[in-house]
Amino acid sequence: MPTWDGFLLPVLQVLSDGETVQAREVQDRVADHVKLTDAQRDEVLDSGQQRFRNRVGWAVSSLARAGALDRPRRGSYTVTDVGRRLLAEHPHRLDEVDLRQIPAYRDHVPARRVQVPSNNATPVQENQYNSELDPIEQIEAGTARLRAEVSTQLLERLRSASPDFLEQSVLDVLVAMGYGGVEQRARRIGGSGDGGVDGVIDQDPLGLARIYVQAKRYAPDTVVGRPQVQGFVGALHGQQATQGVFITTSTFSREAVEYARSVNASVILINGERFANLMIDRGVGVQEVQTYTIVKLDEDYFE
Repeated sequence: MPTWDGFLLPVLQVLSDGETVQAREVQDRVADHVKLTDAQRDEVLDSGQQRFRNRVGWAVSSLARAGALDRPRRGSYTVTDVGRRLLAEHPHRLDEVDLRQIPAYRDHVPARRVQVPSNNATPVQENQYNSELDPIEQIEAGTARLRAEVSTQLLERLRSASPDFLEQSVLDVLVAMGYGGVEQRARRIGGSGDGGVDGVIDQDPLGLARIYVQAKRYAPDTVVGRPQVQGFVGALHGQQATQGVFITTSTFSREAVEYARSVNASVILINGERFANLMIDRGVGVQEVQTYTIVKLDEDYFE
């Protein structure tokens, strides 16, 4: 069976006509295209998922990350101009090395750097010298890659969801972090007339200590500037509050970060990447699908 990047070219080939196709149908078409046998189609991972579907899924998501595929609607894919160019430039073979030449892909996929065991200690990418990684490093590299993939998917879903959903997700994460006490005193107040804040968390039963929250759903290329943070600080002053959290699905400008540090109120800015990682760390919007146990020899047993 091909490796996951061995499915990159077949995915583009089966979508080359420009049709929008559901993810599962893409997997079936690819399996037919490369002529997988029944035995290969029946191979399953420990999680129970069919191996070929997992590998084709990785290929599809990687191509989407590179901008070679578009998602016109949830769970459906169509080829883009970038995908057609890749297909024209690599008609016989396409692998991850080629995807890493595309900035959109390279910016989202972490590259583990290792040293070549020679007199020339030039760092190289992990996909060039996988044999130089010990088993633990391979697991760590794989986990980092999976985490980056899920992080990107989380942000994509949050950006396509309603503002109300983002606001509630922010409160869910902060409560999961321990804010709001055991009673989880958090409520969403977004909407017209919200006074410039989207949610509030009571740190004590009487509400004497409160954290106000602002959540902004922006595209990845939108930068939240100082004026927007100033507006949030003004809203805090209007509430006679001294603690606030401003979360966005994009990024903050350097001026916005410096301003937040300079004001008397305690204002925490959390960009999209950090928020997605907080969601993963606290188990919000994600599910644990598999746990691996690493063992080593117990030397004390043999003493």
